Amino acid sequence: MFTTLPDAENDLPQFGTIPVLDIRQLSAEQLQKLGLAQIAYVKPIIVNGERAFAIHAADGTPMALAGDQNQAIAAIVQHELLPAMVH
Repeated sequence: MFTTLPDAENDLPQFGTIPVLDIRQLSAEQLQKLGLAQIAYVKPIIVNGERAFAIHAADGTPMALAGDQNQAIAAIVQHELLPAMVH
């Protein structure tokens, strides 16, 4: 159940006691940074004729390569990030 609690600075919607951000009100720059510290993307690629999996930060910054998809996901989870697949 979403409610709005009074707040002198900004009236953020609440889910229970947790503030909920309305992404429709973010600037393009803020939207680009959304998830930057929490999400890493896995993308299948070809390196030297072999299939590999690139790991990228949410902003597209290359972070690592893995030999298979499971290794890529395990590395992401090990670093306390959420994996997301890119086709």
